[in-house]
Amino acid sequence: MQWIEATVRTAPEGIDLLCAELTEAGFDSFMVDDSEQFSQFLDSSKDYWDYVDESLAEKMRNLSQVRLYLEEPSAQKQLAALRALLAALPDRYPACRFGPLTIALDNVPDEDWENSWKKHYRPLPIGDRLLVVPEWMTVDDTQGRLPVILDLGLTFGTGEHASTRMCLCALETLIKGGERVADLGSGSGILSIAALRLGAQSAVGIDVDPAAEHIARENAARNGFGADRFTAVTGNVITDRARMRELAAGRYDVVCANIVAGVLVQLMPVVPNFLKPDGVFLCSGILAEREREVRDAAAKAGLAVFADRREDGWCCLLAK
Repeated sequence: MQWIEATVRTAPEGIDLLCAELTEAGFDSFMVDDSEQFSQFLDSSKDYWDYVDESLAEKMRNLSQVRLYLEEPSAQKQLAALRALLAALPDRYPACRFGPLTIALDNVPDEDWENSWKKHYRPLPIGDRLLVVPEWMTVDDTQGRLPVILDLGLTFGTGEHASTRMCLCALETLIKGGERVADLGSGSGILSIAALRLGAQSAVGIDVDPAAEHIARENAARNGFGADRFTAVTGNVITDRARMRELAAGRYDVVCANIVAGVLVQLMPVVPNFLKPDGVFLCSGILAEREREVRDAAAKAGLAVFADRREDGWCCLLAK
């Protein structure tokens, strides 16, 4: 089976209306690339982004297009319908600027789109003791490493980013056995699962995104950790003081936060509530140029940084 990618160039003003018309006409397999929506997304979520990949930003500059995927043998008939739809749009909506409405065609080889990306992943050794394993793979010999099994189809944390690697390496030194661990901004649950693999008694993963709660719980189950060892919850410990006190009850030996500098700064005043007197706060996701800002916030909250790690322009801090 062969596919054709039909790319329709348009303008930001007309892209929403174009998508609505495509959907109404039965074109339900398409993707949108729009520089204006991209910029709006970054602005609305700027607290969660410390940088944007320059090549991606350049690619998105002044770009407004819709990519449709047409399946042979009906692709030619669909293309004719698409051309007729595009030709009629300017007259149907004279007040809207649709831009060029040109079509560029490209052949796409037949493959299993849902699973083809999996071939690029392999078990990922991290530190001296851990091995991140895609959940669809079976590893007969882990070379003595502790497997952390994850669904790597997620964007919540897979272990490949430097900030996560540094956290995992730090956990190898912090977890001696029997610790209570809390992960603030737990995402996929990778740090909690690694801590349990390394010998922690229990772990709590806390995230503001309800989807993360379900995902982290599923990943923990893949590693054999049930509710007796791992708890996933949704909550904002920065803005919801009652929820913070509830989750901080009993306090923890190790508290992790692999987020971004802006959120870490907001989080710092809350962290001491979670720590036992001799507990350690492990935080990462800090761009080098924002390290001083995070250190200052930690000091203001009564936390003393006693160790740091750096990799690929990112920084990881350990504080008490």
